[in-house]
Amino acid sequence: MELSKNDKIELTIDSLTSEGSGVGRYDGLAVFVRGTVPQDKIIAHIIKRSKNYAVGIIDKIIQPSPERIESDCPYSKKCGGCSFRHMTYDEELKYKKSRVQDALERIGHIDVKVDEIIGADDLAHYRNKAQYPVDIADGEMLAGFYAYKSHRIIPCADCKLQPTEFEQGLKAFSKWVESENITSYNEQTGRGLLRHIYFRKGFATGEIMACAVINADSIPNSDLLISLLKENVDGLISVAVNVNKEKTNVILGRETKIIWGEKNIKDKLLGKTFLISPDSFYQVNHNQCEKLYKKASELANLTGDEILLDLYCGVGTIGLTMADSVKQLVGIEIIPQAIENAKENAKINGITNAQFICADAPKGAEILKKKGIKPDVIILDPPRKGCDKSLFDTIEELSPKRIVYVSCDSATLARDLAILKEKNYVTQKVTAVDMFPRTPHVECVALIIKEG
Repeated sequence: MELSKNDKIELTIDSLTSEGSGVGRYDGLAVFVRGTVPQDKIIAHIIKRSKNYAVGIIDKIIQPSPERIESDCPYSKKCGGCSFRHMTYDEELKYKKSRVQDALERIGHIDVKVDEIIGADDLAHYRNKAQYPVDIADGEMLAGFYAYKSHRIIPCADCKLQPTEFEQGLKAFSKWVESENITSYNEQTGRGLLRHIYFRKGFATGEIMACAVINADSIPNSDLLISLLKENVDGLISVAVNVNKEKTNVILGRETKIIWGEKNIKDKLLGKTFLISPDSFYQVNHNQCEKLYKKASELANLTGDEILLDLYCGVGTIGLTMADSVKQLVGIEIIPQAIENAKENAKINGITNAQFICADAPKGAEILKKKGIKPDVIILDPPRKGCDKSLFDTIEELSPKRIVYVSCDSATLARDLAILKEKNYVTQKVTAVDMFPRTPHVECVALIIKEG
């Protein structure tokens, strides 16, 4: 029969999308249903019908998949954060590895078998950063995460992915909001003070930073907020205010003011100490990050004689963990504060063979070329959108022997590997790393070798 909205159909789930939704077929038509697992047999209630697909919700589970489990989070069905709390971890890892493999073959036309995925030991409370949108009504603050594909906040102070200290921090903010009649930012009107509440934690040090993202230059009674946070949050060493008065969905504004304590928190990775500012990039999962960097170092195969170029270097974490194994390290990053952090990180670790350049990756690579610095190995760790296309011509001219590409998006990785292949750089190994357990995201690292 012709499928229509509000129809109820029997469906067997046979695969998953990149966002973690289940996919079944009804008379050849793809039907997407969140919260399902491959091999689930369900009754799906159709809530949307378009020309080429339909969207449903679970009306009834007729026969659960052998890989289905009971979610341990009361918010997971509504929150847009976790996609796999109803699925065994083995099945999640299997899916993530296959997703990377599929991207390599389908998008990149790369004939390499993905190595066994590196799974996580800890599936809960592993994130070292949280950005909570807030909604304040009648003096009561709701903080949590957005529902799937919406800006409707699901209150979730005790998120399973976040450290327990962040929940205590939200309680402190809530008391301050109530005491000072704080308003929340309204996206439609552009009015209201508090936009987001932001926390960072150094897992190896226990140091925590709390930050209010506001639609103003300052907050009322900052002394009370500081006092409440100090009372409630173990490990707190910094309280900041980030000013964001733009009409935008970008969370952080350009200016951050420290109103109490240190301007950075510290963490340790692979024996090195790192300073982390409020707005600098830092991997969100400490333990998995160490596994990822160990794998990247293994693929780089450094002997001590190489010049290593760390593009998109952030606060210098990847390059500095490898600095002891190279002759010279050069890091390039566009965010000035991150470059300052990288320089400080080199200094506090006693690393003298490193230099850092503030520029975007293509321009920074051009600066190196003009200086006559030719790297033997390049580390690429770009944002989700992948590398700027103009960068590949510069890489070709720099002519490194090896490239180690760290990616948080297997689709853009596959696209970029295909471009490198045209420039005689052959992908030899790809390893997936589960940096984000219970969510649909997966990190991976690839080794690319210059041919000939």
